[in-house]
Amino acid sequence: MSANKTLVKRFFDEIVNSRKSAVIDEIIHPEYINHGFPFPAKGPDAMRAITEMIVGSFPDMKITVQKVIEDGATVATCGYWEGAHKGPFMNIPATGKTVKVEYVDVWDIKDGKLFENWVQMDFVGLLQKIGAMPSN
Repeated sequence: MSANKTLVKRFFDEIVNSRKSAVIDEIIHPEYINHGFPFPAKGPDAMRAITEMIVGSFPDMKITVQKVIEDGATVATCGYWEGAHKGPFMNIPATGKTVKVEYVDVWDIKDGKLFENWVQMDFVGLLQKIGAMPSN
């Protein structure tokens, strides 16, 4: 596995799934930029805040990466995450409901660290599963 793919895999395995927040400073670029979900933000502290927000809402969250594609300094993944909604999420009180949410993301690597990230996930499906939006 290439160094770039390993770096992205390390993010999911260590920071998200194993909750090793100290790794953020090791692998997130000082000028990191998050585009989109859950909010645009910059720097390692932004990644820390994003991770804490999601894990605070879904404390047993686990990401499963199903596919990894690399093109130079860009790595894309797709997969899903699962967890129970046990804390407030974007002002939605905890429901205790378990969700499975599919995602696709793209990472740019710079200086051997995660520099830029775009995430798209089934946000409507997530809101429907926790009862915050009606499903058809």
